[in-house]
Amino acid sequence: MLIECIPNVSEGRRPAIVAAMADAIRAVDGVRLLDYSSDAAHNRSVFTLVGDAGGVERAVLALFERAAVDVDLRTHTGEHPRLGAVDVVPFVPIEGVTMADCVALAKQVGAAVAARFQIPVYLYEEASANPLRKNLEDIRRGEFEGLAAKMATAGWAPDFGPASPHPSAGAAVIGARMPLIAYNINLATDRLDVARKIAAAVRHSSGGYRFVKAMGIRLEARGIVQVSMNLTNFEKTPIFRVFETVKREAERYGVAVLESEIVGLVPSAALNAAAEFYLQIEGFKAEQVLEHKLRTEL
Repeated sequence: MLIECIPNVSEGRRPAIVAAMADAIRAVDGVRLLDYSSDAAHNRSVFTLVGDAGGVERAVLALFERAAVDVDLRTHTGEHPRLGAVDVVPFVPIEGVTMADCVALAKQVGAAVAARFQIPVYLYEEASANPLRKNLEDIRRGEFEGLAAKMATAGWAPDFGPASPHPSAGAAVIGARMPLIAYNINLATDRLDVARKIAAAVRHSSGGYRFVKAMGIRLEARGIVQVSMNLTNFEKTPIFRVFETVKREAERYGVAVLESEIVGLVPSAALNAAAEFYLQIEGFKAEQVLEHKLRTEL
């Protein structure tokens, strides 16, 4: 059984605090921390870990234990929307495990987080039975600052935990989903209106690609803007298609693409598809990649 978990934490400006969270995950048996990265503009860190169900659960609880002490959303600022100190925790089936297993794990971990830390928990994506609470952006709308009022309205009681936010840690969103790619494109301009217009052009909720979530943000430290995206199905909406669309939309405003970045890990198939597209490789197969062939043959 191999489950991937990609918790997002609302802290990206204090390296020592983020490193302590990483150490808390590494200290757990039955789980392996594959990667973690921080973004100061977003003020957010993303951890990628894998293991069996028991190991992943223990690691997530260890992360909550650190974050509940070290992150205070009452003083937190950043470009990325957030609802909680540990903001979102998705479980992804990788090997020897089904989506139903990940849904069961999400519910088990949600109940444990609520009981141990008195943090309200909302289920999302495949773990949520409520069609109005499947999309992360719908649950997170209003963010931490609007959470108390939101929880007091009809239909917004949490799935687990108290009926009001934790004073400093807010609430958490926990669920199960297929793999996604966190993909950002930086533009050679400081015009936030351009980034927001491009984000609206590519994201599904405003008429763009079905499997793209996007927003335009400003990277103050660099004096540029970014189209920040989640690609929720890279096979149906591949990276290269999104990149080319953003590039063409930017050209309409006389703006160039500066660079793009991948946050966390990415399936090799997504990069292979980009190589095939840009190099125009006829009949390209994953087996032609040396490392892939070695893994399958040895």
